[in-house]
Amino acid sequence: MSVKQICDLPPSGLIEKGIHHFPVRVYYEDTDNAKIVYHANYLKFAERARTEILRLVGLEQTELSKRFGLFFAVKDCFVTFARPARLDDLLVVRSRITVIRGASLSFEQVIMFGDAEIARCDIRIACVDERGGPARIPAEVRQAFTSILGF
Repeated sequence: MSVKQICDLPPSGLIEKGIHHFPVRVYYEDTDNAKIVYHANYLKFAERARTEILRLVGLEQTELSKRFGLFFAVKDCFVTFARPARLDDLLVVRSRITVIRGASLSFEQVIMFGDAEIARCDIRIACVDERGGPARIPAEVRQAFTSILGF
């Protein structure tokens, strides 16, 4: 994706052929003293992208909790770092759902700088109730994901 294409993305990103493209600019607060992105911030970038996917399918986090009494929580996370991102880089988080189960979703999220892969996150998200116990993903929520993400 070119810099112009990234700059033209809407704030919540864009879903194209089942992949969500979410723009992230690296700010000073994201970096260490060498102006390299601190490793934990890649997880923040991925989290923001997943939150925006919810918005794009018409389900904000607050609505999920009010309407269904449910929340999404990270169950497992595996991150592979390929190269560092730096201050002022314009990144794209490419997210796609790889598996939908009864009470969980798995995502592959690749953080890109131009054509270069910066980091890859394989994340399993659990659907939990207000007590923190596992809960089935409601059919309406599952349908929202499958229809827009082409899963």
